Amino acid sequence: MAALFALTACTAEPGGNSGDETGDSGGGAGFVTGDGTVTIVPEGDREIAPVISGPTVTGGEASTADHAGKIIVLNVWGSWCAPCRKEAPELVKASEELGEDVAFLGLNTREQDKAPALAFERAFGIEYPSIYDGSGKLLLDFGKLPPKAIPSTLVIDEEGRIAARVLGAVDAKTLVGIVDDVKSAS
Repeated sequence: MAALFALTACTAEPGGNSGDETGDSGGGAGFVTGDGTVTIVPEGDREIAPVISGPTVTGGEASTADHAGKIIVLNVWGSWCAPCRKEAPELVKASEELGEDVAFLGLNTREQDKAPALAFERAFGIEYPSIYDGSGKLLLDFGKLPPKAIPSTLVIDEEGRIAARVLGAVDAKTLVGIVDDVKSAS
């Protein structure tokens, strides 16, 4: 299984400007967009993912622990993030294709309040829950393979270990392929 391979480029600014020398490629929005890099962690090298829990955008509660024993797709996003808007329909498509066997969970980060996040979910037809993390503190719980760009997507295997990470927007075909690889390795 490949340890690392690059897929597609992703920028947050019109014209493809990749940002300044500080690493802020988010168009001055204070975040870094990913380049689509996918990291697949060999089964023997996987580390336990932290339990992520909290209030949801819609007002309930959610936790990765609610999905113990299932593959979890954890997507980190913000309504203010242009690549997240591009990615959202792809996540909905992947969620529908993968069905009940795979749990999808969003992690909405760096929002001033829940209203824009709720509008985002409604606009894109996102039906899986998203934990609201306005401060971005939950991102700090990840160890060696953090979701260090927005958007980022982590795939957590049935044993609760981080199996893959995508830094940047991911399309449905790629995400379904990653999940299928994780299933076959388990």
